[in-house]
Amino acid sequence: MSYKVKINIFEGPFDLLVYLIENARMSIYDIKVSEITAQYIKYIEEMEKMDVLPASEFMVLAATLIDIKSKMLLPKQIDEEEGSIGEDPRTELVQKLIEYKKFKNASEILARKEEDTSRILDKPQEDLSFFTNEPDEYLKLNINQFVKAFNDFLIRKKKVDEIRRNYERDERQRITTEVRMDFIRDLILKWPEKLFTFKELVPDTGSKYDTALSFVSMLEMIKQRRIEARQKTLFGEIKINATAYLDDGKEEEPDDKQKIN
Repeated sequence: MSYKVKINIFEGPFDLLVYLIENARMSIYDIKVSEITAQYIKYIEEMEKMDVLPASEFMVLAATLIDIKSKMLLPKQIDEEEGSIGEDPRTELVQKLIEYKKFKNASEILARKEEDTSRILDKPQEDLSFFTNEPDEYLKLNINQFVKAFNDFLIRKKKVDEIRRNYERDERQRITTEVRMDFIRDLILKWPEKLFTFKELVPDTGSKYDTALSFVSMLEMIKQRRIEARQKTLFGEIKINATAYLDDGKEEEPDDKQKIN
């Protein structure tokens, strides 16, 4: 891990110049050259007092600022033909400062990213050649063998689909039977002393499915001792009445009192 130590010495002349401009709250596009030049030279003098030899690049920039300051003091020349004022002597310096700030900001972003990534632990790459070096397998079949294999696949798929449909149908039947048993219970609870006929337990749709479903539901409720049913003659009317377990729903073994004659 690396450590960074900062001291009160700027990294370069432009670093010092940017600091002075920002500290004076000046616009980089409208630098007060006279003020900045005085502050810049004063800082260099303080460096010399501390026995710190300023680098030549600091001196070059100081000379550049003095040159710009002198040009700013001269009267502005106007082009008589075009009627325009000559180029601002600060233009070149401003462009260099803009480029410097751009690269400095980019370097700060990269430094932060480097610091962030230094906290990340990478997992070393594993050798997967044991799994990837296996050769591909090819089936050597003639056209008749391929057709037979495909037909076997279709037959197995048809059986799986048939089993799935049967399971779904049985599941729907189980749920529907429970619903019909609740229907019969609620109907009998309205008139607990009444002797119902089987036809009254079938909804008004009159479909064969509803009739069969009501009959199966009735048998299940008889098994649970929730109702009793009697039929005096073959194919005669079935009479149903409630027991004490109608609203209980507990499955118990039938006894002699439960009859279907």
